Amino acid sequence: MSLVAVTGASGFVGRRVVERLAADGRYHVRALTRRKDWTPPPPVDVAVVGGLGGETDYAAPLTGVDAVVHCAARVHVMRDRAADPLAEFRTANVVGTARLARQAAAAGVRRFVFLSSIKVNGEATAPGKPFTAYDVPHPIDPYGISKLEAEDALRAISAETGLEVVVIRPVLVYGPGAKGNVLSLKKWLRRGVPLPLGAIENRRSLVAVDNLVDLVVTCLDHPEATGRTLLVSDGEDLSTTDLLRRTARAMGVEARLIPVPQRILEAGARLLGQGSIARRLCASLQVDIRETRELLGWAPPVRVDCALQTMAHADATSGG
Repeated sequence: MSLVAVTGASGFVGRRVVERLAADGRYHVRALTRRKDWTPPPPVDVAVVGGLGGETDYAAPLTGVDAVVHCAARVHVMRDRAADPLAEFRTANVVGTARLARQAAAAGVRRFVFLSSIKVNGEATAPGKPFTAYDVPHPIDPYGISKLEAEDALRAISAETGLEVVVIRPVLVYGPGAKGNVLSLKKWLRRGVPLPLGAIENRRSLVAVDNLVDLVVTCLDHPEATGRTLLVSDGEDLSTTDLLRRTARAMGVEARLIPVPQRILEAGARLLGQGSIARRLCASLQVDIRETRELLGWAPPVRVDCALQTMAHADATSGG
């Protein structure tokens, strides 16, 4: 069986990758974490490697490894307090990723699956013009810039060493334990807060964590994945209004949505200094996953409503 090392193994996506690989039966799994603060499913081997950066030594935990799934990253935050956010993102996401990849190549690792971000493409799409993997990158924030630079570094290392690199750019990932915007939406719905979001006509691509993990596992061995940049989503785009209604239905609560016209909502948000929030709620961001489907013979195995129900049930039983 192949030995797969997963970085960021205790994180939201990394944990699900570890669980899926451990249950698969075709892989041995080595979970790489900053600290041993969780118990993975047996028989997963845990290696504590410290934080991302230019000093981390991966030589021992990469011994005998066939493939790496690199989930660890300094993630996008809304209110970054770092004095130089871009420098912090570059240290973790560019320097740290390149160091891991070079040590992986030196250890004889065959394939390196890198979880990047759709933020490499940009922050929004025009109606009917979804992002593709061939678009000229246009990252806006330090996180997106660092992910693009990490992709470029990996391609250079691949050309130099022969390491097989696969880049996956997910859209917003949701599922049990999701934080950020997903958690905020669920809190609003659970509390019955009236929301002026009943007439949003945007289109957003999302990806359930189980669909993302399924693609990651597919990319570990698929010959057509080598050297590719792959976009991933659920294959069904939703408006913010539709997402709220379907999430509320899965949670068994009422979505109290007020149909404020989108242009009025955006104008009011700008007057209140909340234009960035309005853009996230009202703008479109779609991705075209036809190439991912056709190259790999892959399709998202979980439908949106099933994924929302799974998230709602898990959060209810965990008290989340």
